Amino acid sequence: MPFYRQRWQGTRPDVTAGLVVLVFALIALTVHATVRQAFATESRWQVLEPGLSLGIFPATRASQFGDSLIRVLRIDPHRFELRLLNASAPGKNQRLTPKEWCQNNGLVAAINASMYQKDLLTSVSLMRTKTHTNNSRLSKDNTILAFDRQAPDVPLVRIIDRECEIFDDWKHKYGTLVQSIRMISCARTNVWMPQEEKWSTAAIGIDHAGRVLFIHVRSPYSTHDLINILLELPLEISRAMYVEGGPEAQLYVKSGEQEYEFLGRYDMGLSETVDFEFALQIPNVVGVAPRRSPVK
Repeated sequence: MPFYRQRWQGTRPDVTAGLVVLVFALIALTVHATVRQAFATESRWQVLEPGLSLGIFPATRASQFGDSLIRVLRIDPHRFELRLLNASAPGKNQRLTPKEWCQNNGLVAAINASMYQKDLLTSVSLMRTKTHTNNSRLSKDNTILAFDRQAPDVPLVRIIDRECEIFDDWKHKYGTLVQSIRMISCARTNVWMPQEEKWSTAAIGIDHAGRVLFIHVRSPYSTHDLINILLELPLEISRAMYVEGGPEAQLYVKSGEQEYEFLGRYDMGLSETVDFEFALQIPNVVGVAPRRSPVK
């Protein structure tokens, strides 16, 4: 046995005890720091009601215009259901703002369902529910938001990635399908090429826990750069799809007395963008409604 250990054990037993205390103190500090970091991340979410939280995150890189904030509504599909609403559906026949879509249909939130064609009604790609088809065409776009499941052995909400999964294996398992452009792949990678153009963005994502993320970014970013920002934020985002850009990109939330209306900006192609101070009417939204009872 080395001399210094003999000496400490024989004449300074308090040193060993002190070392033990120091080790435990360091462990406690590490655990405390980890818990504090986790709490700090979670505290960025404002709980509007059980299963519905709003997070506002500063982007990891500043935009040239606006507040550079990423606003995310996080939805637990066990407590809330998604609904696709179309102006083209029987009995609708009118484009509405997201706020009006919510007020008229008992929703707590609504976001753009996808981009639409020149007729101001029809989605650019596949969009249908069990009772109404807005567009039957399956385009080349690689993501399909699927909900209203038809079997208990599939997730309540899924973003199907056609590069990783066979769409025909999934399309009959859900009553509602909304196709759009892929942003984050099943491998959690950025699939957009760098670009110069920048605009406001609305997107829909899924996190690792299967929660739905309604994402709104008013400050103009290129989609490539925005995807990198989303991957860097503590969202635990696993997949995401683009649903709209520019002034039409909107998100409305009304939970109890708390109300939020997030609007897009218009890019004039000049050295600045123009803020819209009013919501635009859009033909198709994905809405959020409380379930009568939570789904297990």
